[in-house]
Amino acid sequence: MEPMRRTVPGILAALILLACTACTITQEDPDYVPPPPLPALEQLEQAPVTDATRFSAGDGVLSFVTADHSAVCSLTSARGEHLNLPYEQNAYSDAANNKLAIVPVAHCELAVYPKPEAADVTDDCAGTGLGYLGGVALLTPDKAGYGECRSGVTQMEAEFGPKGSRNGPVAGLPVLEEGQNLERNGLRCSAYNGGVACGNVSAGVGFFVSRDRYELISDGGKKTAGTPSGAPKTP
Repeated sequence: MEPMRRTVPGILAALILLACTACTITQEDPDYVPPPPLPALEQLEQAPVTDATRFSAGDGVLSFVTADHSAVCSLTSARGEHLNLPYEQNAYSDAANNKLAIVPVAHCELAVYPKPEAADVTDDCAGTGLGYLGGVALLTPDKAGYGECRSGVTQMEAEFGPKGSRNGPVAGLPVLEEGQNLERNGLRCSAYNGGVACGNVSAGVGFFVSRDRYELISDGGKKTAGTPSGAPKTP
């Protein structure tokens, strides 16, 4: 029995040592600085493409909102200036527009948004020079733009802006979670960095939009335009 008594404490010590070495103690590093978000086109190129099935809004359209409901976007089609959007009234399906070429586009609306920079205003609004507002971004296969001529609010603003109703067609759309990436007809959109990036990666054009800033990307990703930090928001 004496050898057995001497062995038991040794076994217990070994078990205690094994249990301790199996434990993992995680401690936050106060000096850790997380890496900055990827540039928009790199995010679109590197993020895995998400299954698009639940984002289908019919007629070849993919639509989504961001998790905080600050933006709604669609990967859809245009005939001239007419966009096929499931949450905005439009003339896309009018027979008079059937003669126009169908072009794949990505379109986003923001609930709160920065004003367009003067250099990015591309329309004189029927010669008035008034009513060119921010809050929308449009991507075609070879160009990205921010803002449009309008006299009222977008559907996104009406639902999730400062005085929004919080219900309507946008409220029922599926959420594209942070980091997820959708693709349709060569164009991609990804929810990331507090906003949405959409782009044609192969052509090097795209945009990034959020409630605080926007960025337009062109010339193979070498040239950008958009809002400086701290730019005023509308409304």
